[in-house]
Amino acid sequence: MGFKKIDGGVCAAKGFLANGLNCGLNSNKDKNDLCLVFSEALCNAAAVYTQNKVKGAPITVTKSHLEKSGNKAQAVIANSKNANTCNADGVEKAERMCQLAASALNIEPEKVIVASTGVIGKVLPIEPIENSIDSLAKGLSHTGNEKAATAIMTTDTVKKEVAVQFEIDGVVCTLGGMAKGSGMIHPNMATTLNFITTDTAISSQLLQKALSDIVKVTYNCLSIDGDTSTNDMVSIMANGLAGNSEIVEENENYSIFKDALYEVLMTLTKMLAKDGEGATRMIECTCCGAPDLDTAIIVAKSVIRSPLLKCAIFGSDANWGRILCAIGYAEADFDITKVDVDMRSRKGTIAVCRNGSGVEFSEDEAKTILLEDEIYIDINLHSGNTQAKAWGCDLTYDYVKINGDYRS
Repeated sequence: MGFKKIDGGVCAAKGFLANGLNCGLNSNKDKNDLCLVFSEALCNAAAVYTQNKVKGAPITVTKSHLEKSGNKAQAVIANSKNANTCNADGVEKAERMCQLAASALNIEPEKVIVASTGVIGKVLPIEPIENSIDSLAKGLSHTGNEKAATAIMTTDTVKKEVAVQFEIDGVVCTLGGMAKGSGMIHPNMATTLNFITTDTAISSQLLQKALSDIVKVTYNCLSIDGDTSTNDMVSIMANGLAGNSEIVEENENYSIFKDALYEVLMTLTKMLAKDGEGATRMIECTCCGAPDLDTAIIVAKSVIRSPLLKCAIFGSDANWGRILCAIGYAEADFDITKVDVDMRSRKGTIAVCRNGSGVEFSEDEAKTILLEDEIYIDINLHSGNTQAKAWGCDLTYDYVKINGDYRS
């Protein structure tokens, strides 16, 4: 299936507007810290959330709103600099954010998705948000995606947004999104903050199924540092304004939509991996020849998660033994004596392991390959026909520095 990448992020699909501004949560007035995304039509909605036992108040409120509204939503309000987590008044503040957005947009509070990101355990001051909500709503536009995307950034060094167009029964549909995340990323059902919008007409039930299925093979295959955040969320709103016949069964049109959703979420996942805190290299691990999808995911993620491998990649060291070690402790059933491993980049490919044993290779050639900023590790289990990918980054001195003074 071919997809056309376009600009616009969360505003690319018909009927979506966005805005972002600095309300005062961030003392740097040049950095946005509050955003709003709005659909001109009511949307079917779906979401997945962190499985951390400690959950941010916005997670609790958003989940409750979608349950009350029958999985309908029309707006997202989100802030950075403060996670609104582990606070006695957290739910009250998250509900208040929804009430403020709803009043400014003339919709019901239950139709608002709320999210926060930043420092945990710090009381969220609501006054800056109250004082800025009217300006935020009045500034909504069909080109406000960049202002919104920058408003959810914390330690991110670049904004992350993408959009694609595709056809369903001859009707052009659009799917776009934005994400934030650089550290504290090791997902379980979701990762970071991610907001997806589409003008495709699709039932809320199939929207939820598609999101859950695609998150499993994209966001849930991402690991920066092994920490699952308290505020992780992926939400999607579908307003149906493209005009296609509503997708209500798992047919060819549903498959097309899922493929488009994969393209968007996979692209955002790679952006998140490449912008890991202090990262100098993005790592993509592909495990093929697996007996089933779960085995492929487990092996690929085990490699991506290895701190020793991350350090080796930082040093451009083809220490393939660390890959085999990570494969070996993966909780899956396969024959390690059949495993092949290659390492590659745009500068070439080098075989480092065949049938579970090392093979001779040029260290100089390996160094040249691993000096690139995108490194690919290919694993073949030779035990089936299924494959999966996982994404991560190297572990650098700067990661420790960033997280050593995160609150300051």
